[in-house]
Amino acid sequence: MNVSRLAGRTIGATRRFCLKRTANRKELAVERAAKKEAVETLNGVFKTTGVAVVAHYSGLTVAQMQTLRTQMKQAGASVKVSKNRLAKIALEGTDVVSIGSLLKGPTVIATSNDPVAAPKVAIEFAKTNDKFVILGGAMGTTVLNPDAVKALASLPSLDELRGKIVGLLVAPATKIAQLSTAPAAKLARVVQAYASKGEAA
Repeated sequence: MNVSRLAGRTIGATRRFCLKRTANRKELAVERAAKKEAVETLNGVFKTTGVAVVAHYSGLTVAQMQTLRTQMKQAGASVKVSKNRLAKIALEGTDVVSIGSLLKGPTVIATSNDPVAAPKVAIEFAKTNDKFVILGGAMGTTVLNPDAVKALASLPSLDELRGKIVGLLVAPATKIAQLSTAPAAKLARVVQAYASKGEAA
């Protein structure tokens, strides 16, 4: 093999190696940027959430996970599946940092501003899906074990509480309105009766 051909092959191999290395660097940079964005997004969720519930989901089908997401969304909650390492980084500096110890294996994190919404959906979903196992959670700085999550789920949601409070406030007002309009209605009937007599005369 002549020297020029050998040199050409060496240069070609070196060029391919350099191109591959550059492509790998670009991929790593994109991957790092995506991870950073994921951590920042999760951190924002954890900072503003009222409650976080952690559960194992190994063995759930894609359809079952989709059902869980839909049910959470309808209740005003959301479900996050993230690499545990990234989630632990995202938890730093938040009130719910205590859930970091629960992030082992395939875990899902349900969050909601309403401290009852995520636990309620999670507990109901677990009743019909035995592969969905609740590990615990946090409500602000309060650590929740599975029983505490269950206890939270049994409480009325913020919307239900608001409805009850409005009901209590509106009920007396309705009764007062009925009492105040009753005499006026009677008076109107009496006036109408006299008017009818007058027309008949």
